[in-house]
Formats: sequence, structure tokens, C-alpha cells
Amino acid sequence: MSLYENLMKVKKKIDQSTAKSGRDPDSVVLIAVTKEADMDSIRQILKFGIKNLAENYAQKLVRKSEQFTNAIWHFIGRIQTNKLKYIVPRCEYIHSVWREEELKEINKIAERFQKIQKILIEVNVSGEPTKAGVDPIKLEKLLKAASSLSAVQIVGLMTMAPYVENPQEVRWIFSKLRQLRDIYRKDFPSLEHLSMGMSNDFEVALEEGATMIRIGRAIFKGE
Repeated sequence: MSLYENLMKVKKKIDQSTAKSGRDPDSVVLIAVTKEADMDSIRQILKFGIKNLAENYAQKLVRKSEQFTNAIWHFIGRIQTNKLKYIVPRCEYIHSVWREEELKEINKIAERFQKIQKILIEVNVSGEPTKAGVDPIKLEKLLKAASSLSAVQIVGLMTMAPYVENPQEVRWIFSKLRQLRDIYRKDFPSLEHLSMGMSNDFEVALEEGATMIRIGRAIFKGE
């Protein structure tokens, strides 16, 4: 299948999944994850109307963001604080923040660039020891720490579910993240987005309230 056909298939699934939960499909931000995509493929999907692109690695982000300056860039990979100087100037959103030292470093760099950096806090809902993300019971403390910083704005929560053959098995993870967002939104009203769902499980994530989905393989490989 062509890239266009892959994209249309993803969009059809977005329409179907949002309809199930009575939501507007236009309320979902489709983020194309470009970590395995070549420049020509990225160029094509931008022509098809995709505006939001994401990278996992700072070096790839630098190279690709210089090529595609009109895209809205997201960083979704593991954060190394020494690489934040490359990430902050280029990204509208950073999804994978979960330590206070990362917040402070982002704030410092964002102040230098006179910008407010939009951030999503990564939450380790599944409790897997190998996964990044703040423990849900420590989330409030991190949100309070972020609220004291002048150049960052926490706009949502992010999580990664384990890969499983049947996405229904991880529905509870997406549901839990939504519950956490709803609880803390009362005190932190900018907490709007739920970044959850990838190529193998985004339909279930959408049914549970995802506002941002991170899709790579389904767009670029048709998987």
C-alpha cells in the first residue's frame, strides 16, 4: 500500500474509534513518528496534510527539523539532560518528561530562548521496572514542582503501554491515565492532553480518551 493509503486507513480508524466514544475526530492530534522514515516519505505525508511530527532521538530531531521547518515537532524519546539544549529550541511539545531535574533544565533553556515550553509528563501507569515515567503516586509532587517554573507549561500526560497481541489487555492503562488527568486537572487546569496510543493500540487509546496518538509503523510501513 502507498503512504497515502496507509494514512487514510489510520484516519478511518480514528473516525471509527472517536465515534464509539462520541468524540469529534478533529479533537485528536495525529502525530507521525518519523524515527524510521526517510526524508522523501516525510515530505510526502506533509503534503497529505500531516502537520505534527515526532522524533525519539535528539540528533535525528536536529537533522529533520532543519529540513522540515513548517512542521510542529514533538520529542517523545528518553531524555538525556545534556541533549535538551538541542530539543527545546526545536520542539513545540516534549512528551517524555518525568524527573524534576529535567523540568528545571528545560525551564532554564526555555528562558534563554524566551519561550514557554509545552510539556507532557510521562507516567509509568503499568509499573514496569524497565519503563520510564513517574510513579502515579508521585505525579502530584511533580506537577507542583512544574507549576513553580516560569518557562514551562504542563499541557498533559503521556504513557506507553506494553506491546501485546490483543490491545484490549492494555485498555486499563489508558483508562487509568485519563482518570489521573481528570483528578489533577481540577488543580492544574492546563492539563488537557492525553498522549497515548501507538500503531498497535491507538484505537483502544482513542476510545479511552486519547487526544494525541503517536503513529509510526502504521503510516510509514502499513503495519
